[in-house]
Amino acid sequence: MFEPHQLRNDVSMRLLRVGDAPALAAAYVRNREYLAAWEPVRSDEYFTEEWQAADIAKRLAFHEAGEGFPLALIADDAVIGRFTLAGIVRGPFQSAGLGYWIDSKYAGRGLASAAVKVIVEKSRDELGLHRMEASTLLHNVGSQRVLLKAGFRKIGMAPKYLHIAGKWQDHNLYQVILHD
Repeated sequence: MFEPHQLRNDVSMRLLRVGDAPALAAAYVRNREYLAAWEPVRSDEYFTEEWQAADIAKRLAFHEAGEGFPLALIADDAVIGRFTLAGIVRGPFQSAGLGYWIDSKYAGRGLASAAVKVIVEKSRDELGLHRMEASTLLHNVGSQRVLLKAGFRKIGMAPKYLHIAGKWQDHNLYQVILHD
């Protein structure tokens, strides 16, 4: 599942590999200031190849257990985005959560929208999931557009939902129903 997928001529999406740690660390360093407003406060260690390699290995173990898919957007051997389908729950729930970011140089070009649409389709058709959820900061209009284009619908607002940029922040909650 989630075989490499060509999003554009020069951009593909595939499972992360432990060997991607240098490219992923470089992407985080390159985007450190850009992502700071949208992510938890990160220690300096987070931006190292070693930390990223250990994190990728952990996420690949979740993948092997059927609990998630750590995906990367790749352009010219560089990681330009990360998409994570996580917390897959089977049984009567058949649901997962989606998180993502894209390199500041590539933002606004429709790549995140294209990637999320592929993830939604594969989650429905290949994983057999019933629903997917995602959340955005209230002021993250770009990410909200990405979700709406992929069929997500806003289902509410969660006060002080996640600790982002050093403080507990409200988030809009979204879901897409994949099967009627």
